[in-house]
Amino acid sequence: MKAKEWREKSEGERDKAIAELSGKVGKLRFDLATREAKNSGDHKKIRKDIARLLTLQREAELAIDTPEDKQ
Repeated sequence: MKAKEWREKSEGERDKAIAELSGKVGKLRFDLATREAKNSGDHKKIRKDIARLLTLQREAELAIDTPEDKQ
């Protein structure tokens, strides 16, 4: 999901998504190590989603104005 879509979600939904994606990335990492997973690109996509969510969380913490807020 893109950052714009994540911004539309509530903070609680984003926190829940971080926890869910963290669990997924751990399981996927294990599956990749045991060669059970077929698509290794999913690992990168999930990690990027987690990074986006953590960035949004930090922006909210610091109360940073985003370019979308200025319009």
